[in-house]
Amino acid sequence: MWIGLALTGVAWIGMELFTSRPVGDSMAVTIWGASSSWTLTALPLFVWMGEILFRTKLSEDMFKGLAPWLDRLPGRLLHTNIIGCTIFAAVSGSSAATCATIGKMTLPELKKRGYPETITIGTLAGAGTLGLLIPPSIIMIVYGVTANVSIAQLFIGGVIPGLVLAGLFMAYTIAWALAHPGAIPPPDARLTFFQKVYASRHLIPVVTLIAAVLGSIYTGIATATEAAALGVVGALVIAAVQGDLGWKNFRDSLLGATRLYCMIALILAGAAFLTLSMGYIGLPRHLAEWIGGLGLSPLALILALMVFYIILGCFLDGISMVVLTMGVILPTVERAGIDLVWFGIYLVLVVEMAQITPPVGFNLFVLQGMTKKEITWIARQAAPMFVLMVAAVLLIWFFPGIITWLPKQMN
Repeated sequence: MWIGLALTGVAWIGMELFTSRPVGDSMAVTIWGASSSWTLTALPLFVWMGEILFRTKLSEDMFKGLAPWLDRLPGRLLHTNIIGCTIFAAVSGSSAATCATIGKMTLPELKKRGYPETITIGTLAGAGTLGLLIPPSIIMIVYGVTANVSIAQLFIGGVIPGLVLAGLFMAYTIAWALAHPGAIPPPDARLTFFQKVYASRHLIPVVTLIAAVLGSIYTGIATATEAAALGVVGALVIAAVQGDLGWKNFRDSLLGATRLYCMIALILAGAAFLTLSMGYIGLPRHLAEWIGGLGLSPLALILALMVFYIILGCFLDGISMVVLTMGVILPTVERAGIDLVWFGIYLVLVVEMAQITPPVGFNLFVLQGMTKKEITWIARQAAPMFVLMVAAVLLIWFFPGIITWLPKQMN
């Protein structure tokens, strides 16, 4: 809450001291404009959908449906962390919610079966960040609104990079398992193909919901906001069918979503006012001119911004990072001729890194609360995942079609 208020306060002081523009009416108009955007309606709805599913048996069912198929893969059930996060990310726009929901289900199971905590917690910390990259994503909606970029295009653009990053995590897990063969416990009793198919029935609710939400966006039937409303209805139906839709769960999910969205909305409103204030002072223009004067190549600019956001991520959460910097960074990025949909996915990927960097890594906080381990210990286990994310940034730079190909097919 203090971040939103601090942004508003700094913007007020900046306009009062350095411009002749009356501050009161500017603040009122800007904050109302930022808060009443129709596009932004998707945000609280996706948050609520995630909160409803967080309180159902969905995560438990996902484990039952996935586990039988992973017996022959090196690392076996370690992959439930990554695949579970990938699937849940497609119905939750939040990294912390993805990490908490899947962790609540997999960590006790994997510990009980004798899997090493170092790799189970490390892979969960990294895979939990997929909640931001695989649509629907809260950060993508925030970036889309702030940068005036199509949210549907961003959602579509995030699918392949999300799957590529999940693939990198799984490849690392396979390599780790092959390097430490004695650390992985023996498989459970082998199931026949038909028994595995029967166990997969537990995946039907979540796969149906993903198909309904993302399919409605990709086919053009629904906007991101309408798809979010569809997702909430679908989540309520799943909760009702599973017998989890009591008054307490309904109220808790609504209150949880309201609290989280009010926090995000306050930050967005404060950041919109700060962007206006900086615009009047001329800061973005001067900074863009300064960066432009450095003569950086587009690749050098992207690498410099990656370092900048990683450092910023040590002290701020992802949403604050995006809304705080967009007013300054966007003119520079546009001048460098970088595609704004590509840049949005790149930005989400870099913000993901901040989720697992101390001292303010949200996923580290979530895992610390669940495991009671030191944040520095968890960050060390997540370090290989951080390196893989850096590799993913280089991959999308040299092969931009990973992001841009799918949105072009949908035009």
